[in-house]
Amino acid sequence: MKHETMEFTDGGLNLIDQRKLPGEVTYFRATDYRDVRLAISDMVVRGAPAIGATGAYGTYLAALEYSSRPKDEFLQLVKEACDQLASARPTAVNLTWAIDQMKGLIDEHADQPIEEILEVLFDGAEEIAAEDVEINKEMARHGVEVVPRGANVLTHCNTGALATVGYGTALGVIREAHKTGKGIHVYADETRPRLQGARLTAFELVEEEISATLIADSVAATLIRDKKVDVVLVGADRVAANGDTANKIGTYGLSELCAVHDVPFYVVAPTSTVDYSVESGADIEIEERSPEEVLMINGKRIAPEEIDVYNPAFDVTPAKNVTGVITERGIARSPLKESLSRFND
Repeated sequence: MKHETMEFTDGGLNLIDQRKLPGEVTYFRATDYRDVRLAISDMVVRGAPAIGATGAYGTYLAALEYSSRPKDEFLQLVKEACDQLASARPTAVNLTWAIDQMKGLIDEHADQPIEEILEVLFDGAEEIAAEDVEINKEMARHGVEVVPRGANVLTHCNTGALATVGYGTALGVIREAHKTGKGIHVYADETRPRLQGARLTAFELVEEEISATLIADSVAATLIRDKKVDVVLVGADRVAANGDTANKIGTYGLSELCAVHDVPFYVVAPTSTVDYSVESGADIEIEERSPEEVLMINGKRIAPEEIDVYNPAFDVTPAKNVTGVITERGIARSPLKESLSRFND
């Protein structure tokens, strides 16, 4: 993609403001951890891997802010900031994973001078960001094998460079299939209610000059029934140890359609998204977002004042509907619990 998802410069984190795409390409600048928490909760930045890296930089910014405090107070305040950052999006496990990595660095170097802790934390955030790009490329190299030549690929939400530090998860596999000359065509769900597919995935596909068609979410059933979809590729915000997968609302319905019509359904996610402490999808906390996301479009109300709204951000796809989980370490296939356990080391 022509634009960077994030870049840390001059003491602050610059994030492409995904709320304003595709109409305006502008950057949100976070200069403290509170800005970072807002960027995550308000979806300036979204997508599990991107959120994780952003949280890591937020930890460094908290340490920078409190670096003039006495050592004990500094350590306590930074850990409190970490907890606040981790609560910004509860479903995306990459956020807590990245912050736990940063907390581990703090504990490991707690006896060092504050200046050295700052350096370690900055290097740690940079490493998490750089590793994300390489991991995405590894996933793409593994995943491209499941995409037939000339395939029609359907995807949901946004899983590209905007959802990661760079390249993408499911959209990274699509990008790789295009780059290697497989002659694919992509159907992109609009992804109600925030329209990440229409605003973000379509934006990336156009920028990459990948043949694509934008569809309303409800059109997917017709395409799948009529055998116009060869494979479905989606991302994940959390994968349970048994292979149940939390992803953007609407993913579960797609998986059921694929099961009925015998269409391969793949989840593309780094191993950091696999939460081995969660036995099944029943234990995954599902974030419920503001009613305004459903009630409003471009600031204009489209529903009656009196109506109630249920707006879960995610749903859970059962492992039985997942053909495979594509990770940077290979493809886990059924039985997923056993296959995924190979990556838990």
